[in-house]
Amino acid sequence: MKKYICETCGVQYSSSIEAPKQCLICEEERQFVSSKGQVWTTLEKLIKVGTYSNIIELQEEGLHSIKTNPSFGIGQSSYLVKDRHYNLLWDCITYIDPSTISHINKLGGIDAIALSHPHYYSSQVEWAEAFDAPIYIHEDDKEWVTRPSEKIIFWSGESKELQEGLILHRIGGHCKGGTVLEWKNGSSQNGILLSGDIIRVAADCKWVSFMYSYPNFIPLPSVTVERIADRVKKFTFHRLYDAFHRIIKDEADLVVNRSAKRYIEALNGTLFNS
Repeated sequence: MKKYICETCGVQYSSSIEAPKQCLICEEERQFVSSKGQVWTTLEKLIKVGTYSNIIELQEEGLHSIKTNPSFGIGQSSYLVKDRHYNLLWDCITYIDPSTISHINKLGGIDAIALSHPHYYSSQVEWAEAFDAPIYIHEDDKEWVTRPSEKIIFWSGESKELQEGLILHRIGGHCKGGTVLEWKNGSSQNGILLSGDIIRVAADCKWVSFMYSYPNFIPLPSVTVERIADRVKKFTFHRLYDAFHRIIKDEADLVVNRSAKRYIEALNGTLFNS
């Protein structure tokens, strides 16, 4: 019995004798099956090959990024938020090994894990078991869990405060249960928003965007983006980190607002003539 991992998206499945016939995540229209076909691996194989390691870097006070090198799966980063004796892992990556566990334990371990959306579920249960931590997933994305576990807590509603100043918000868009993390105490109490790719930072780090599917270039409707922007206006943050280590360092709240306005104008045909 093996816990197979899809090499394209990096999501781990429950134990089975044979590899699944298809990946639930990649077969769906927001993702894709690799041009070389469906390929599977296991965490044990990834560790044994000796190619991969996790780079854990301090980004600013209380915030570390965690990224696998060389890139695996979708290639996202996770973030360890250290807030008032409470350590939260925001989003997951597939690769985890004894060196990673040791390093994070020196930083105080992990008290809880929270996910933005299914593309980053990766090997979340491995992480939860390694650190004896609960996993918080919005119930609207329950159907995409490929490895069930008693560690998973499906929360409901529009917001969930994990502790004072550390709040999960379901804003939807990219996925029905799409969630962002408002960290009010981050950046010297100016606030940090960790957005996964529910809100994605553009290449110049001066704009953001919102998409139903990034690899398949499927936009969100303007009414959805308007709703997201209205929700985000109520959050406290001036800095934003996305899943691919792009950062808006200042006035990120204003950047999100003007980006939503530009996006809506583009969809409605008032931004440009062509």
